[in-house]
Amino acid sequence: MTFVTRDNITDQVLEVFERTPDPRLREVMKSLVKHMHAFIREVEPSDHEFEQACEFVVGLGKATSEKKNEVILASDILGASTLITLINNVKRADAAGRMKTESALLGPFWRKNSPQYLDGSNISHGPESKVADQAFEVTGCVRDPNGIPIEGADVDVWHASPLGFYENQDEAQPDMNLRGKFKTNAQGRFSFKSVRPAGYPVPVDGPCGDLLRQQLRDPYRPAHVHYMISKPGYQVLITQVFADDDHRLHTDVTFSVVESLVGKFQQRTGPHEVGFELAYDFVLQPGEMLFPAPPIP
Repeated sequence: MTFVTRDNITDQVLEVFERTPDPRLREVMKSLVKHMHAFIREVEPSDHEFEQACEFVVGLGKATSEKKNEVILASDILGASTLITLINNVKRADAAGRMKTESALLGPFWRKNSPQYLDGSNISHGPESKVADQAFEVTGCVRDPNGIPIEGADVDVWHASPLGFYENQDEAQPDMNLRGKFKTNAQGRFSFKSVRPAGYPVPVDGPCGDLLRQQLRDPYRPAHVHYMISKPGYQVLITQVFADDDHRLHTDVTFSVVESLVGKFQQRTGPHEVGFELAYDFVLQPGEMLFPAPPIP
């Protein structure tokens, strides 16, 4: 090795990283260095700008708490989370071209160990449950790529309130409100009752909010329901279903609206019926059942 210069520092770092025993880690870190050094050479940050960048990264950790994960949020608003999901959707696709359901980002609000409910139960137990015209009934069927119903799959669901808050953000809601887990029946079907979720702004009280304001960006997400569907022998499906009547479908701050995941939030029109209903079916792909780490406790 020679003394470091502006011209040779990238090659010197790559030479050191070449000694990494793990081949995948070696590949990833060498690629990171190449792209990061190229980015630095392109934008030529000042010392002050570098300090600001470091403060942003440190701020992500400081702003992460039991109520939100600012690191995941940063990945979301930069489009990185959705890009990773879209890349892996291709890898998860069935080689024979059979049925599939698109994945979508996990988001920063999933909590592990949500309560188990009987089919058709209501997961709304807070003050929002008293708003009759926002009543929401959700049904669906889980199948394999050949269209065969899957019995005994776990359907973990969570969504925001009609005011746009998850329960861990809202002191008025009881713990684990608007969250629940259901088992599919012999026909692969499941159902639950709740209240219609609203679109909402992502948290803007941390460095991600500062960045959004500096970019003059709308912080809102369209209304949606989160699903995590699993059964041994199948890949875990993490996805979202978006309200078809939400005007922010094309301006989602996390860039995560895939056309196939737009569901019809149908308003009931019967003489004695109020509220909305959603019917959406899912396909699980065979494979290993691996769960993500929960972004919050």
